[in-house]
Amino acid sequence: MSNHKVPIWTKSFISISLTQFIVFVAFYALLTTLPNYVIRNLGGTEAQGGLVVTSMLVAAIIMRLFSGTLLEKMGKQKSLIWSTILFSLTMFLYIWVDGFIPLLIVRFIHGISFGFLTTATSAIAADLVPDERRGEGLGYFAMSMNIAIVIGPFLGLSLIQVASPQLLFIVLSFIMVGGVFLAFLVNVPNVAVQVNAIKRKFSIHDLLEFKAFPIAIIGSLVGIAYSSILSFISVYATEIDLAHVANYFFIVFAAVMIISRPSLGQLFDVKGPKYVIFPCVFIFAAGLVMLSFTNTAWMFLVSAVLIGLGSGSLLPSFQTMCIQAADKHRSGHATSTFFIFWDSGIALGSYLLGMIVAHYSFQALYMTAAATLIVVIGLFMIQQSWQGKKIKFERVPTESGNQVG
Repeated sequence: MSNHKVPIWTKSFISISLTQFIVFVAFYALLTTLPNYVIRNLGGTEAQGGLVVTSMLVAAIIMRLFSGTLLEKMGKQKSLIWSTILFSLTMFLYIWVDGFIPLLIVRFIHGISFGFLTTATSAIAADLVPDERRGEGLGYFAMSMNIAIVIGPFLGLSLIQVASPQLLFIVLSFIMVGGVFLAFLVNVPNVAVQVNAIKRKFSIHDLLEFKAFPIAIIGSLVGIAYSSILSFISVYATEIDLAHVANYFFIVFAAVMIISRPSLGQLFDVKGPKYVIFPCVFIFAAGLVMLSFTNTAWMFLVSAVLIGLGSGSLLPSFQTMCIQAADKHRSGHATSTFFIFWDSGIALGSYLLGMIVAHYSFQALYMTAAATLIVVIGLFMIQQSWQGKKIKFERVPTESGNQVG
């Protein structure tokens, strides 16, 4: 048996990863600067500042419903190129926005292209990595988002402090031009699909991949817990007088994910998902519990280590499981279904956990997020048990000696 591994780091995989990185740098740079831009430059309220974030996420979730079918009909290559171009053109519109309502409209349009583009990039990445190294490959691909979490806010906040918001929009627009160029370098492999010549009626299967539902639902609960970091960590740091350490949280968080991702991805492929997901969820929950009791800088950063180690491999692991559950030509539908639930979890978590902060405390917020992960462990145990029984049933031999299934 040959020990030769099919390569992951091809020109197309590097190009799609860099495209994803650039898109998320722009996304996170705007995410951290637009609320302040609305309040300080457009005379808006805090609620309106939050709305410019929510409107893009809602548009992305709606668009993901149709992304799988569009990927199938347009082809992943064309979908990637056109969605990257639309995302980039919309980026230029921010330069001329001078009011809250026009900004809200631009954000919604941007969310449509963002939902389609990120579904396309994730589905293409899944097609580009070898099947036997999918967990490892998608883990590397997800690092593009993890690094962007650090670079995007740093770039956005640094430019806002020394120049006008318009300069930030111009810089991000030209960065996205580079993303368009990279999209053209991606060579998407053809996946053989048997097309039915008979015109069939539109069905719910054109929007969603039901085989991905069990894992996608569990993933949405992880998204709720993850929203406690994305939406509240900087506010929490200020609350406990650690604002000067807040920037280092995401640096430590991302560094730990980057260091641990290769070995955890390989473990997923060799041993199976439960050997990654169970310990990672436990470590993530432990990090959130520690964060809830944090009152010193070292505790704050140690919790970042635990949360980065625990949460870093969960998104690519669950995405991989959703893709593996579906037929190969339905990878786009499986990807869009997963991200619909993941984005919904983050959106719902931001709202519900915000209510907990308003009525109780940040400690209650992070303990609730940790408790949500305990529910994830229980549901994943049930899913794995059900999956094991299903596989066992399919392998039961009949009287003639053939297997059922």
